[in-house]
Amino acid sequence: MSEQFPTTPRRRSRSGAALLVLLALAGYLVVQYVSGGAGAPDCRVVAADGDGTAYEFTPEQAVNAATITAVGVNRGLPERAVTIALATALQESALRNIEHGDRDSLGLFQQRPSQGWGTPRQIMDPAYAAGVFYEHLEKVPDYEKLRLTDAAQRVQRSGYPLAYAKHERDATLLAAALTGRAAATLTCEGRAVGDGGGTGPDAVRSALVRDFGRDAMAQAGAEVGATGATGAAGAARTSGRTVTVPVEGREHGWQVAHWAVANASALRVERVSYGGREWTAGTTDSEWRPSAAASDAVRIVTVH
Repeated sequence: MSEQFPTTPRRRSRSGAALLVLLALAGYLVVQYVSGGAGAPDCRVVAADGDGTAYEFTPEQAVNAATITAVGVNRGLPERAVTIALATALQESALRNIEHGDRDSLGLFQQRPSQGWGTPRQIMDPAYAAGVFYEHLEKVPDYEKLRLTDAAQRVQRSGYPLAYAKHERDATLLAAALTGRAAATLTCEGRAVGDGGGTGPDAVRSALVRDFGRDAMAQAGAEVGATGATGAAGAARTSGRTVTVPVEGREHGWQVAHWAVANASALRVERVSYGGREWTAGTTDSEWRPSAAASDAVRIVTVH
């Protein structure tokens, strides 16, 4: 019998190695799911009070967070509602617009067509998904006074009702920046992604309408114009690489400015300026630097 045993440890060694490989692969996939994709995050949001609190995330996550926020603000909802929505999407999809989930769950909020959330096509539209989430949230009595995880659970009815709480800090940072309350706190590297299709000033305008609504953009009078142009708000005139968005007040201005930075990789935005600050894509530190930018409009300069 002793002659039969030498082969056993070798089999177990191979099995153990295979198990380790599978565990490593599973861990990698989990990290990719949570982080929103491969590679290092290109975007960062920091606390306005400079206490060192920060959250790093990917361009894909940035675009979706900006859309969720813009839809909420356009509905006239408070920052708390945006924080709840962002924390929910962080838990449900890691802020990625995924085409799969538990049973027929889809999209940023893992909404189910079979449960009346909309058609699959509607749910996969981030602006629609955010809008229908807020629609349900507004029906929750005193949701602003509830714990975040309780407010989110009233909408989602998840099997893991306490899971939303762990995202509250990150969602709070994102909401403060993307609603415009915390100025110059969101930056991205702005590295271009994709093949360049659907970029440029016309694409920026279309994305503004998608997220903020046609009426809001028409009221603001956003125009495509020249880099470095001067004159009345929204009246840039020469080279055609700048989208000028007139704004009403500081928070509105920083909301649009941060939205533009969040969309920089997808829309190939080169520079954003507002309120005495300017962000430029591809800089080493991606910070907002002092500039002569006025406070009556946000100017978004595209690569082409």
